Amino acid sequence: MRDQVEIGRGRTAMRAYDLDDVEIVPSRRTRSSKDVSLSWQIDAYRFGIPLVTHPTDAIVSPATAVRVGELGGLAVLNAEGLWARHSDVEDVMFRLVTAAEDDDDPAAAVRLLQELHAAPIRLDLLSQSIKEIRESGSHVAVRVSPQHAEELTPDLLAAGVEILVLQGTIISAEHVARDGEPLNLKRFIAELDVPVIAGGVGDYRTAMHLMRTGAAGVIVGFGHATSTTTTEVLGIGVPMATAIADAASARRDYLDETGGRYVHVLADGGISTSGDIAKAIACGADAVMLGEPLALASEAPAQGYYWTSAAAHPSLPRSEIFPVPSTDYDLETLLFGPSSDPLGTVNLFGALRRAMAKTGYSDLKEFQKVGLTVRR
Repeated sequence: MRDQVEIGRGRTAMRAYDLDDVEIVPSRRTRSSKDVSLSWQIDAYRFGIPLVTHPTDAIVSPATAVRVGELGGLAVLNAEGLWARHSDVEDVMFRLVTAAEDDDDPAAAVRLLQELHAAPIRLDLLSQSIKEIRESGSHVAVRVSPQHAEELTPDLLAAGVEILVLQGTIISAEHVARDGEPLNLKRFIAELDVPVIAGGVGDYRTAMHLMRTGAAGVIVGFGHATSTTTTEVLGIGVPMATAIADAASARRDYLDETGGRYVHVLADGGISTSGDIAKAIACGADAVMLGEPLALASEAPAQGYYWTSAAAHPSLPRSEIFPVPSTDYDLETLLFGPSSDPLGTVNLFGALRRAMAKTGYSDLKEFQKVGLTVRR
């Protein structure tokens, strides 16, 4: 039974833990880093490292999507973002960065982003971006919101999308609305020939509901980073260690329920260092969804700034356009080193490999069994 804490007369809350609250415990065995595999597979698609990018224009352009694929990860392009609405995205990025540097008007950049996202989605631009990724040989994944999923998906599939990411701040198995027909996720997924990754979720019950819709992967978390303001705006937050463990428990129960159907758990939020990546996998994640840590790369389109897609909401933005520390690291160095940085922000997956070796585990599924302690 989960710990219940009384917060006042007649009102209790569940005790939960963030990644900062847990630590990995070494076992009696160690092994060479050369004997450790970081590969993972979702549906028919295999990847060299458990990396999925957060679908924000700040880090994912068609060019960076190709580069992430070359390095073994999966990049997710935002099908409702700038590359789907504007042909001159480099100029658009320059305008956004200039607005973000205006100290006299801190909200200028968000207003500009809202204005830019008010432009209509152009399927010709979106198809061209998808074609560029596909022709490179990289796997093609795009993100759509639940509100536009049924409208955009046929054109996305026709353009060559291989993995569909259905992502919003919070996703449920069925969105209830008074006006219009709700998106029935189970029916929607059943009609598709491509795997669907859906989320975010923050608890066992919602994760289980999404698994029962037929999703191939469930995103845990709401993309929490330095720039996000979901907690400040909506009061909604999720301690990631507990949320990942709950989703992993739902995955295990769903596996038993279906007699063998495995649904992948992707951790999205609260991950800023290589140690956070290791702890997310240790808590039960199959892969991590990285956003802000990748904004440090010299190839990142936003030139040292980061935001999530929620920043462009027309009436209730939930992300700032936030500066990240400038670095001279390219994406390959950021992921695999070498590093002279002692803080865990460079050589992210080299560090994961080392953590697995130091605790004696040879692959990601084994590493999910590593011991954990809680800071009190």
